[in-house]
Amino acid sequence: MENLEALKELAARAAVEYVKDGYVVGLGTGSTARYVVLALGQLVKAGLRIKGVPTSRETAELARQQGIPLIDQDNAWIIDVAIDGADQVDPSFNLIKGGGGALLKEKIVAASAKQFIVMVDHTKRVPVLGGAFPLPIEVIPFGWGSTAREIEALTKSRVVFRERNGASFKTEAGNLIVDVHIDRIDQPRDLEISLNQIPGIVETGLFVNRTDILIVGTPQGVQTEHAQRI
Repeated sequence: MENLEALKELAARAAVEYVKDGYVVGLGTGSTARYVVLALGQLVKAGLRIKGVPTSRETAELARQQGIPLIDQDNAWIIDVAIDGADQVDPSFNLIKGGGGALLKEKIVAASAKQFIVMVDHTKRVPVLGGAFPLPIEVIPFGWGSTAREIEALTKSRVVFRERNGASFKTEAGNLIVDVHIDRIDQPRDLEISLNQIPGIVETGLFVNRTDILIVGTPQGVQTEHAQRI
């Protein structure tokens, strides 16, 4: 059986090679992004000068432990490169993210970055988004049931209210997550636009046309691919 953790670390170490001295770096959230923070921490201890913009409290705490200086999140920062993982990646490098519930901050940081690098193990690549992994959507608590019904009507899919340890899952912004079980998402851009018209939706876990570089850890080694912009 292959060691997926080793493949994640392999991809993360390849992604860190894009970080240069003096960069402001967007730090993702999740198991693969954790390896990025650890690798950057080693480089900082060796003299690399960077500043980080974390996408979650968990990532911020790990970065501090590793000695990575963090930028005040209220600032209007300019991010040189953001590095993050993904739950699914389709052939056009569109993503589903948000399995950990940090999708709002992750999308803000990705959108603010000059370059967005996504690193995954090979099992996250899929021919089409959806299916085995639901689409997370962050919604405000007020009227969330009505919002969920509208999502269900639009997608014609099952919408599940996310819970954690028997209680409502709350994002760091104090919102809720619903997970939409869609068989296949053939037109991610169209779906993202339509979902964003529904009142109560804060953000979706669809990351469309945002990935610049995809780094994949495979049993045969690291594969690096660059997005072809249309």
